[in-house]
Amino acid sequence: MSKIAFFCIPAHGHTNPTLEVVKELIRLGHEVRYYSYDMMKEKIETTGAVFISCDRYDCQEQLSPKDGKRIATDIDFAVEVLVNSTLAMDEALLEDMKAWQPDCIVADSMALWGKLIALKLDIPFVSSTTTFAFNQYSSKIMKQSIWGLIKVLFQMSKAKRHIKKLQEKGYPVRNVLDIIQNDNETNTIVYTSPEFQPCSETFSDKYSFVGPSIAKLDYEVARDDVKTVYISLGTVNNQMMPFYLNCIEAFKDSEMKVIMSVGNTVDLSAFKGISSNIEIFASVNQIEILQRADVFITHCGMNSVNEALYYQVPLVMFPQTNEQKGVAYRVNELGAGVYLKSNTVTSIRNAVEEVIRSSVYKKNVKTIAESFYKCGGSLEAAEKIIMAIETATN
Repeated sequence: MSKIAFFCIPAHGHTNPTLEVVKELIRLGHEVRYYSYDMMKEKIETTGAVFISCDRYDCQEQLSPKDGKRIATDIDFAVEVLVNSTLAMDEALLEDMKAWQPDCIVADSMALWGKLIALKLDIPFVSSTTTFAFNQYSSKIMKQSIWGLIKVLFQMSKAKRHIKKLQEKGYPVRNVLDIIQNDNETNTIVYTSPEFQPCSETFSDKYSFVGPSIAKLDYEVARDDVKTVYISLGTVNNQMMPFYLNCIEAFKDSEMKVIMSVGNTVDLSAFKGISSNIEIFASVNQIEILQRADVFITHCGMNSVNEALYYQVPLVMFPQTNEQKGVAYRVNELGAGVYLKSNTVTSIRNAVEEVIRSSVYKKNVKTIAESFYKCGGSLEAAEKIIMAIETATN
């Protein structure tokens, strides 16, 4: 059987979809090593993979929450972080890969070091794309203004100096687009359906739109007797106390049940005098809560949106980054949710009531969910990886 190395960035939304794929590969008898960060160690080891820590080599764990937000908006800074991470791990990873000799490397589209090590050592490579696949056509969903586009082009020009560092180390990188854009010659797994992926027809047959890779619970989830609102802004840009307080005010003493996940950096003791219909947690089992929810107020991270749509939960969208705005645009385009017009008590309440009141959103969400169910999920992703290995060896 084959030896397969996985590489990922320290982000739950990028890691979670790969876990079921790893389980499938191990079930099929393959050996998997997963190179990631200590914060992901426990969940990765539950798959049966061998966890390899990158913390001692990399600078990513030293980033502040402010830096994490900046990565999503500043291409020059994002490229700098990715390049520095790659160079920091260069010698150790090269030595490890040469010694272990994997048959394939699977790397998150943002884990540049995995892709470049594969290219440098001529190891079969598969890109794991947990956002929408990105090319000149699908990128239009970002709806950049002319000033925004000028800013991006300026940042890309500045980022050339970081690319030069990689070139000096022997990495075959020509420009910034080699880092941030998918290409039609690379085997690529995308964790959504062709119907939800914008411009899916513009991608080559190297792309496998496998649908969401979602862990199944080993127990039944009972739905609540009342309408349930789930609120979460993810695990990165979630320090938004005014927003949380407005949500509490919007639904206090209402007939709806509210479950709110605020992250580990928000002090739960700051929430006082909460009405009995509202529950607030640092984190929840999102898969379970979505099976109980009637509407999801979300930051529109791709992983969260995929999971919500899979369980047919309409969305109230409050995106924070360009990537999230792109996902929200697609959800809105397909009529599966509404934008939160402003961070006010009235706006929050009205958006949720609109989604619950109208059957249109539920109908459109069901259509997207059915497109997900037709995809092969984690098993198809595993088979894509095995096929890449077999093709390379024949």
